[in-house]
This record gives sequence, C-alpha cells and structure tokens, in this order.
Amino acid sequence: MDMDERWVNRSPETMLETFHWFRGEGFGLIVENLLRMPREPGVIVEGFRLLPRLVRPLLAVPGRAVWLLPTPDFRRAAIDSRGSTWEIARRTSDPDVALRNLLTRDRMFTERLRREAERLHLRVIEVETTMAEDELAEQVIEAFGL
Repeated sequence: MDMDERWVNRSPETMLETFHWFRGEGFGLIVENLLRMPREPGVIVEGFRLLPRLVRPLLAVPGRAVWLLPTPDFRRAAIDSRGSTWEIARRTSDPDVALRNLLTRDRMFTERLRREAERLHLRVIEVETTMAEDELAEQVIEAFGL
C-alpha cells in the first residue's frame, strides 16, 4: 500500500482490524525473551503488543499486571511532545485526514484494551495530561502493592 491507501483511504476501523501488532503478532517472541531472563530482580515489560487476553493466562497473580491507558488528549500531547505528530500524515495527500484516522484508530485500540482488561479483571490506570509523573508512579506502586 502507498501512504494514502494506508492512512487516508481506509477507515480507522479497518486500520485497527488489520494492524498485526494489535492482533498479537510478536507476543510469542516477547515471552521467549522473558523466559531467558533471570527471575530476580523483577522485570517490567511494556508495550502495546501485551494484549490482556494474551498476558492473563501467563500471570500467576493477576495483580502483577497493569495497563496504562492514555486518554486521547494524553496520546496527542505525547506525539506532539516527540515532534512526530505529522511524521506519517505529512507523507499523504491529506495530512489532516491521515492524522485523524491514526488518532481514531489508536483511541479505538485503547478502548478495546480497556474492555478486555476489565472483562479479565485486570487493572487499568487511565493516564491523563493533568497527571504528574509522580502521581502515575504512585498509582503503579499501589497497583503492584509495593
């Protein structure tokens, strides 16, 4: 696909359903890497390939996992702060549509994660632009019972 076919001409729903990392691709490789690591000290694993339905069966204790779910405003602020807001969109014939589609796809993915984690009784923390790093750290510490 060219950039317009990928980011402008497809719906965010199609983009979500066809993005391989959102479907669990690569998860097995993450597990293989983790199994090679020493058990102590603990390891924190992060990334959008860690889908609740794939992680849950591997948890001895459900409280050992938490999903940090960005609000749409936080996600936008994060990409703005990295300077990559228009990186993909600018390579299309309609950057505004491309960016809107990308942000909509990501919002839908986050909502899917929320529903899945809640269905599996796994903890989620909503990350907002108004949240200080220390506040988020405290919530994670509390979630893990540290």
